[in-house]
Amino acid sequence: MKLVRTVGAFGLAGFAALNAPVAAAADSGWYGGLNIGLSRAEIDDARIASQLRASGVGLRMTSIDDDDRNVGFKLLGGYKLNKNFAVEGGFFHLGEFSFTAQTLPTGSLSGSAKFEGLNLDAVGILPFTEKLSGLGRVGLTYVWTKDKFSGTGAVAVLNAAGVNSVGNPSPRESEGSYKFGLGLQYDFTQSLGLRTEWERYRVNDALRNKGDIDMFTVGLVYIFGVEKPAPRAEPAPPYVAPAPVAAAPAPEPVLVIVPIVARTEEYCSILDVQFEINQKTVQREAEEKLDKLVTFMRKYPETTAVIEGHSDEVGTSAANMRLSQSRAQSMVDYLARRGVARSRLQAVGYGETRPIADNRTEVGRRLNRRINAIVACATDIEGLTPAPARITMAMEMEFDTNSADVRPQYREELRKVANFMKANPRVVATVEGHTSNQRGTAAQAMQLSQRRAQNVVNALVDQFGVDRTRLFAAGFGQTRRFAYNTSAEGRQENRRVNIILDFPPS
Repeated sequence: MKLVRTVGAFGLAGFAALNAPVAAAADSGWYGGLNIGLSRAEIDDARIASQLRASGVGLRMTSIDDDDRNVGFKLLGGYKLNKNFAVEGGFFHLGEFSFTAQTLPTGSLSGSAKFEGLNLDAVGILPFTEKLSGLGRVGLTYVWTKDKFSGTGAVAVLNAAGVNSVGNPSPRESEGSYKFGLGLQYDFTQSLGLRTEWERYRVNDALRNKGDIDMFTVGLVYIFGVEKPAPRAEPAPPYVAPAPVAAAPAPEPVLVIVPIVARTEEYCSILDVQFEINQKTVQREAEEKLDKLVTFMRKYPETTAVIEGHSDEVGTSAANMRLSQSRAQSMVDYLARRGVARSRLQAVGYGETRPIADNRTEVGRRLNRRINAIVACATDIEGLTPAPARITMAMEMEFDTNSADVRPQYREELRKVANFMKANPRVVATVEGHTSNQRGTAAQAMQLSQRRAQNVVNALVDQFGVDRTRLFAAGFGQTRRFAYNTSAEGRQENRRVNIILDFPPS
């Protein structure tokens, strides 16, 4: 029975790209290290089935479960002869691989094989840059193999009767073989480097069957005895005696009067607006912030503003640069429509080049999709308190997939909205529905978001007595995503309802 036949590559890879200037590793010297990763062997299922059929009573294999992956590691030590060649030896553990086969008549056969040994390699080194090198190796190995086999049911009965399809239940083998591999090494400093390697080991499974095991690892290498070069001493300049100088009369003291400018308080308007994914138009939630900026710039006609647009890292750099410029320009256009002269405004897009948060998280990407305004300051804030124009209540109302039913747990939140509207009879509200629907068409998503918004309106009217003429439902489908739909968390955040409360002008 053959346990190991051939190998499929499986990698645990890692590589650090550090750009701090450091010296290259020494051209010669002793070093040691540790690599760890994953190894894989392919179990020869067809040979196991054939062995069972040849057992004497025609056992038939009905199914087999293989465990062909395991953790592997190696301890290494070596001597670097020059920048292109090293000799390396050490201990390796390739892991243990196993199978369990079910048979008819009813029974099972289980087997496992463990491989480890010693190696001596010749290593070729090809420097690509001062810090990065390629590695190629070929070597001799001495491999110890330990097998274990056991049976139940019909397989166990055959063994008891002396018709043993397994033979020795615990065979062992040790013999010489060979290996080869490729890798990369990155030297952080003269003494410490990072390696990532693929190696193929030729092995015997203790039943005289040859096969290969691949191991892909990452590890650290430490070079011994490396000393930092002593700083180069600069020669001292020759001593030159100063020429005698006739003493000059001391100058008369001069009184310098520095005028002190009276300190005045400065008040600046700020703007910080987040955008939804791939959107460049001004949303309702941002309008009240922009209105305050409009009020500020109307009061102080000498002030100017630079509107900066930013994006997250999703998409190409060129597309993100265009999107951020469009976002900044849309803000300028909005301010111009509200009466601010375009000559006082400038739009600048920075794309993904100035993140303020981690682009690997939904929250970080959302913070990076933003607009900032750099606005000239004024010396007072008299009359800068505009009447509130809008309050945005973003209710995180979760909906079942493709469902528009409002869940009972949101009843208390809707009661708060109703009480607010009853206490402020001039307030009207727009209920915005959104969806993360990815299964249907854009039209179906739009219809679903409209139904969600309408059901919230109906709940405010039917359950809490809000006048229907003061409520408006609007569906936006998946056109205003708050997060990316690539995760369950992001899809949940996109299934939302926003309630916008407006104060009509008096």
